[in-house]
Amino acid sequence: MPDRTLLAFDYGTKKIGVAIGNTLTGQARPLEILFPVTRVQRFAAIEKLLHDWQPDKVVVGLPLATDGSEQYASLRCRRFANQLHGRFGVETVLVDERGSSMEAQQMLGNHDHDDAMAAAIILQRYLDGLASEH
Repeated sequence: MPDRTLLAFDYGTKKIGVAIGNTLTGQARPLEILFPVTRVQRFAAIEKLLHDWQPDKVVVGLPLATDGSEQYASLRCRRFANQLHGRFGVETVLVDERGSSMEAQQMLGNHDHDDAMAAAIILQRYLDGLASEH
């Protein structure tokens, strides 16, 4: 499998967790948390990340209800993923993020960086899925 850099976003209206990983190591790690106040700030911060890391693909966590159905937050995350693709031309994939925030809190305690860790968990799920396909 070629070495591809991936960025992942755990999207929220107040903060966005960001993680990075690559297909060569199959490992994801927390990167940072964005605290954009406005839409302009949000996309400026994301544009800088995309410029700095040059990802081949972006993964966005898709919040689903426990039964797997979509909810209001799912629509917001789909819209965010579409905006990333449309605005920056980057390939975007949605990954079920159920339980990722709770898992991050269990790993870190109730910590400020749990959004970045949740993004890393979402990205790790995606990487694990790729590995199982090969």
